[in-house]
Amino acid sequence: MRVRFWGTRGSIATPGPDTNHFGGNTSCVEVTTDNGAHLIIDCGTGAHRLAGHLMSRGEEPISVNILIGHTHWDHIQGFPFFGPLFVPGNSVAIHGPEGGHGSLHEVLAGQMEFTYFPVELSQLPAAITYHELSEGIHTIGGVRIAAQYLNHPAMTLGYRVEADGVAIVYLADHEPFSDELWRADAEPGHIASILHDGDRRHASFMAGADLVIHDAQYTPEEYPTKKGWGHSTYDYAVRMSAAAGVRCLALTHHDPDHNDHFVAEIERKARTLATQCGTGLDVFCAYEGCELALEPLTTLTPFVPPTWAHAPVSHHRFRVLVVDDHPDMLALIAGALQDEQYIVSTATNGPEALRMIAEQAPDLVVLDYKMAGMDGIAVTTALRVMPETESLPVLMLTTNTDEPSTRAGFAAGVTDYLTKPFSIPQLTSRVRACLARHGSS
Repeated sequence: MRVRFWGTRGSIATPGPDTNHFGGNTSCVEVTTDNGAHLIIDCGTGAHRLAGHLMSRGEEPISVNILIGHTHWDHIQGFPFFGPLFVPGNSVAIHGPEGGHGSLHEVLAGQMEFTYFPVELSQLPAAITYHELSEGIHTIGGVRIAAQYLNHPAMTLGYRVEADGVAIVYLADHEPFSDELWRADAEPGHIASILHDGDRRHASFMAGADLVIHDAQYTPEEYPTKKGWGHSTYDYAVRMSAAAGVRCLALTHHDPDHNDHFVAEIERKARTLATQCGTGLDVFCAYEGCELALEPLTTLTPFVPPTWAHAPVSHHRFRVLVVDDHPDMLALIAGALQDEQYIVSTATNGPEALRMIAEQAPDLVVLDYKMAGMDGIAVTTALRVMPETESLPVLMLTTNTDEPSTRAGFAAGVTDYLTKPFSIPQLTSRVRACLARHGSS
């Protein structure tokens, strides 16, 4: 399998003399396999140069699959400049997460409205198909590809590509689920020692990979003021990859304010940390033009996703119960979810919530941790002892990010945590992910 980086920058393209080495184009990675499969992961501004490369080879027709992690602008803004789209006979299949604001076709057409771009999507002569993906295993271009939701303020998928006896995992954009990575009562550096279920799931997704391409937009010093923006630090990416037994880690999605000197310093610190982890992990910061040929060193173990009953989130009216004893917070959350077309009901205390759950059978409970009388942990514990609610997903809202509180919640059966304060996009993307994994179909 061959991997080539055409764009490594996050948020906005930053061409210029200060970014010459690591590159100024936004995210775009090319993957080719021995059986001729051609995959493009993300379609940022780097896709323009990739398109020129493809067309210069003179191969006709061109057939490619584009995997989009999510449809924020820096991941799709190269699409209107992707040359093969303008040639009759070429075929381009576009894959991305379902459940966002509008279908893939609608989002891509929106950025190509005549107000913004001289050629509308409907005018492109190539054969274009759209495929909305959920978590799980997919076959794309004859290649086995696993998809898993990431922690970002938009519906975002990470991709694990398994072919030619190797696995590469692409993980941008993603943010740690918890401020604390390791359990205090376990030896750090192992997947089983990871505190938060979300971070443990993330590490398991990259387990044993030959190459992980991971978001590392921030330094640990920058992260506190960027928390909630949906991006990782280099130390999180290194520690998670080392725990997962990854062979090589490419740090990507470089911050637009980080010049070549700054990114080189991140690379130096990341390599030092990887050495301290003691797993033999090779680390580098991805740069435009970097090309890797991956050969199998061990027998590839295919990724097996968790046995969730995946439910479509775009064409189903889910019922959500919101429980919070603060009227303003209750109204804010309920209003945001109603705007997303959920059927929303509300409760202001634990006993009322249990009664309404028994009467209404919601698909998801959004539950505050701290409530007078019966708190969120007690409500969750009560749900888990009843057969009809033992698997009901519970998204816990909390300001308690300490390890004992987190462990107590997961021990009681909480499905996921969302830390206060949070943004509405964070809330809605986590709700959709919970429903996609555990909701009624």
